[in-house]
Amino acid sequence: MKTTIVWVRRDLRIGDNAALDYAAGRGAVLPVFVWDPAADGDWLPGAASRVWLHHALRDLAAAYRAMGLRLLVCRGETIATLADVLRRSGADAVVWNRSYEPAAIATSTAVKSAVRAAGAEARSFPGAVLHEPPTITNRQGLPFKVFTAFWKYCAALPPPAPLPAPATLTAPAGKPRGVSIDSLELLPRIRWDRPMLNDWTVSAAGARAELEAFVNGSVEDYADGRDRPAVRGTSRLSAYLHFGQLTAAEIMARARRGNQPASGGAEAFVRQLYWRDFAHHLLYHFPHMPERALNASFDRFPWAESADGDGLLAAWQRGETGYPLVDAGMRELWATGYMHNRVRMNVASFLVKHLLIHWRAGQSWFWDTLVDADLANNAMGWQWAAGCGVDAAPYFRIFNPVLQGERFDPAADYIARWVPELSALPAKWRHKPAAASAAILREGGVRLGRDYPRPVVDHQEARASALAAFATLKARA
Repeated sequence: MKTTIVWVRRDLRIGDNAALDYAAGRGAVLPVFVWDPAADGDWLPGAASRVWLHHALRDLAAAYRAMGLRLLVCRGETIATLADVLRRSGADAVVWNRSYEPAAIATSTAVKSAVRAAGAEARSFPGAVLHEPPTITNRQGLPFKVFTAFWKYCAALPPPAPLPAPATLTAPAGKPRGVSIDSLELLPRIRWDRPMLNDWTVSAAGARAELEAFVNGSVEDYADGRDRPAVRGTSRLSAYLHFGQLTAAEIMARARRGNQPASGGAEAFVRQLYWRDFAHHLLYHFPHMPERALNASFDRFPWAESADGDGLLAAWQRGETGYPLVDAGMRELWATGYMHNRVRMNVASFLVKHLLIHWRAGQSWFWDTLVDADLANNAMGWQWAAGCGVDAAPYFRIFNPVLQGERFDPAADYIARWVPELSALPAKWRHKPAAASAAILREGGVRLGRDYPRPVVDHQEARASALAAFATLKARA
């Protein structure tokens, strides 16, 4: 009987898995996960992502056990490890689902060469995105740089149909030894992650439950609800999607209740899935995106010389800027590994425009603290906020965090939850405690500078500084 190694990457699922489906059709299946931090180049999964990966691997291993298979977990250099497993297992093929990050592409290419050199079949399959980046180009054969044009092009394509899970899987005769998931040491030694996990069920069942709750609940109000951080108006599926516990095709089909275009909130949500595709499209065509601005003129931007010489970066990271909406978002991130998308835009804008701290500092912090940290989405999002991407918010669009809070969290419930020291203030003043009278602060039990910090910068002064910095780019053009 033929044996196929299924190289497990960030596709921690049984269903809608093209590589697994192909392997099941050939004969025996040997799923193999290789923990090789070097394979990610400069982008080893951050601390929060490693916690998620640990639990997702345990869940996947249990799913394979239920089907009579063992997930072989290995630690070492990817190419050498897969070659060793290929030899020890007697397998004659290695298959996997494609990923479009620069380091992942390089590793895939090397694995394909090594496996074929060993006389075995090597084959990769789509599955990480709705439409693969190499297949999407404009009329000139070039990558899209504007989302609207990308969206219109992709929306006219047939949507991918999710594959059903294999009904049965056959275990191979040989059983090479691996290592335990615990031995990968993905969890922190000081267990700061336990409170974070109270917000999540890191499993395929948890992913399905979140999807069903969203589709049967808030999806129809998504167009408006997604901007309200105090309500559960978003899908909260991003981490499951990043780790491949669900696919974009599955989510889109379920949101549309089939693969026909929907209306209202469901289609607004589907559009966000295409924003994710657009991020991977950009990363594939511009692999330097996590390191360098796609708008090269920003190479000359006068960022603050020291990222934290005056403690501003640390104040932002800790949620102690004196701007309640920003602080609420940063504290939500630290506590849960997640932040509402509307608030992400605000905290990012504040860092790069109010504090003039380089967007890469924010990208790095998000990378380490988000459970859904995705290289393409993270880089595109930060370049959007900084105004230096190919399809970005103009740099001169500077969010006023007080007005944003008043607009999108009108009752200040989100602020009350994550900045509890302000919760006894009237809603109006939770958004701007620095503007409240001494009597209002005293009644609310708030002493500025002690219970809650004063603003680290003045909004109007910071806005003027940001615009002056932006003007230097025009002057040098």
